[in-house]
Order: sequence, then structure tokens, then C-alpha cells
Amino acid sequence: MASTTLGTSSIAFLPSRYLSSPSSNPSIHTLSLTSGQSCGRKFCGGIGINGTMGKSRFPVVNVATEVNSVEQGLNTIAKESQRPVYPFAAIVGQDEMKLCLLLNVIDPKIGGVMIMGDRGTGKSTTVRSLVDLLPEIKVVFGDPYNSDPEDPEVMGIEVRDRVIKGEQLSIVLSKINMVDLPLGATEDRVCGTIDIEKALTEGVKAFEPGLLAKANRGILYVDEVNLLDDHLVDVLLDSAASEGELRPQLLDRFGMHAQVGTVRDAELRVKIVEERARFDKNPKEFRETYKAEQEKLTEQITSARSLLSSVQIDQDLKVKISRVCAELNVDGLRGDIVSNRAAKALAALKGRDKVSVEDIATVIPNCLRHRLRKDPLESIDSGLLVTEKFYEIFS
Repeated sequence: MASTTLGTSSIAFLPSRYLSSPSSNPSIHTLSLTSGQSCGRKFCGGIGINGTMGKSRFPVVNVATEVNSVEQGLNTIAKESQRPVYPFAAIVGQDEMKLCLLLNVIDPKIGGVMIMGDRGTGKSTTVRSLVDLLPEIKVVFGDPYNSDPEDPEVMGIEVRDRVIKGEQLSIVLSKINMVDLPLGATEDRVCGTIDIEKALTEGVKAFEPGLLAKANRGILYVDEVNLLDDHLVDVLLDSAASEGELRPQLLDRFGMHAQVGTVRDAELRVKIVEERARFDKNPKEFRETYKAEQEKLTEQITSARSLLSSVQIDQDLKVKISRVCAELNVDGLRGDIVSNRAAKALAALKGRDKVSVEDIATVIPNCLRHRLRKDPLESIDSGLLVTEKFYEIFS
């Protein structure tokens, strides 16, 4: 069931960064999905460039290759037993949604994307298909929070303490995972709770991590997020954001906003139906036909993530971005920050280390349209208002 009283469907796609302390505030960067019109922009991809990651600041870390091979073997078995996922590269149209999702994978600090869309426009399919493209990351073996062995900001407290004590950490490469949040989930299931079993059997207080911990450095996926209980929405907003018919001050918590419309071109609709029929008939064979494209896109994302830290944006362009935000009366500075981040992520995706005006033009409507003050008498799309102001200032 994917409907609301407004005739739209809603999803939340949340790149998560959740610290392990049960008393600390979770920090999720959100992506969401719902209804509207597609802007028809073409996805502009680049050629993958091999990048180098910075060296670890913790020389005590030791890569356990034997553990890593076992982990990879288990992951392979698990993957083969799962239901086949529709390939991301096979999705026809909806370029705005796909681009916003990719940019948030490249830079989770963008803060997510709210995607508004008609029912049956492939929102859930697109989000789930992204799983195949998610790159591998280094995690501490056995840590329930998927702690990064090299970055204290995304380390669990226990792992951080072990590093301070000089202990060696076993590291494995693990694919970024996607965790589903069911509609009936309770707050303790999301945030974690006291481990009652250990308390009763061993007489010790222990914290049992919730879904936010499992999704740390990965993605928390919520279908029909606008149907969640208000208190759960508040929990997710404290970590990042949510979606649906939310109050204006909550919409601002989303990094980006994309609109997805029903395809009107008859030939394109036929192509979509035929491709889906091919997949349903023989998923394995269908996925094989897109294997090369999927691998190329995966390499492109991995390269972009490595290149991102070296991407620069001229001071003049930063000033113009802020002028657009100021003249559109955008409250706060989130719009400025997200526009800069998204432009850098797009430049990295294209394989460049410098942001161009074209990069900004592509992403700024998605970064600002949901932050504009709503005028009930205004009929023009807020994205067009952003675009008009952009060309007025940048020309």
C-alpha cells in the first residue's frame, strides 16, 4: 500500500551516521521520496577517476585479511539468497531523482533528499536498486555500529576507547547496507534499549543497539514515512529528517528535494513495461545485461567519493550562491551549505576537481525549492523561481 489522502506515495531514504553512545543524539542524514513533476534534466555522469584515501591517524589499526575473506564469503552467500534487485542502470527516466540519490551517496553530509512523486513512478524500485551500487567501506569487525577505524567522528565509544588504549582492531571491508524501518517500529526498536536478557541472566546492564545503530554509515529506508507516528518522526528528524506533508520548518531539514512525475510519452511507457516484463521473466539474465553499466557506475561513485575532498569551488561562485539564497529570502544557512556540497559532489561525479557554473545550475533548484516561503496565491513552481533567480545573478 503506497497511498495517502493526497494521492501520493512517500518514502524516506536515510544515509545514516549514528554514534554508538545510547545517551548521545543520533545523527542521520536523510533522503526521502514523495510526489510531483519531473524537471526532465538529463543525468550528467562523468568518468571515474582513481583517488587515494588519506592515511589513518591511528597506526594501531591492523587489517585482518583472514577475517575479511570470511566476511566477504558470508556476504556473497547472503547476496545470492536474496531476491534479485532491479538494476539502477535499467531505470528509465526519473533522472532528477537518480542524480539526487547518487549525490547523497557520494556525500552523505548533504543531508538527504525528499522526493515527491506520484504513485507507481518507481520511487521504491529506484531506492532499492541503489543497494547494488553502494561501495565498500572499512568497518571494525564485530562492532554493532559499523565504526570507521580511521575517523573518530563515526567511531563507537567502545572502539574509540580501544584505540586510546592502543589495542589492535580487526578491520573488514563491508558493503554499505540498507536497513528497512517498518511502519510499526517502536521508539526503542529504532533507538535501542536495555538488553533485558543480559540483565536477567547475567545481572549486568547492557545496551542493545537499535535500527539506527545498524544503519550507521549506511542507509535507513522508510516506506510510507508520512504514516509514521509523530514521535518516531521526531526521532528521525533529530537524526536527520523525514517526509510527507510536513511542517515548513521540518522540510528545511532535508538537504535536497526532487520531484518525480508519471511518464507521459507513450513509447517510453511501453519501454518501461517491456523492461519490467523482461526482469520479471528472468531476473538473473536481465541483470546480466546491465552488469557492465552497473560496474562502471559503481566505480564512478567510488572514485567520486575519493575525489570529493579535493574538489574546490571559487569564492566568486560561493558569493553568488549566497546571493541567490538571500534574494529568495531563504531562512537560515542550510540552503547555502547544501548547495555548495551538492555542487562539489556533482563535480566529483563528473571526475573534476573544480565546480563549474553548470554544476551549480543543475543542483541549486533541488537544494532550495523546498526552503522557499509558500505563497498560497503563487501558481509558479518554486523550482522555476530558483532557476530564474539563478540565471539573473549568475548571468
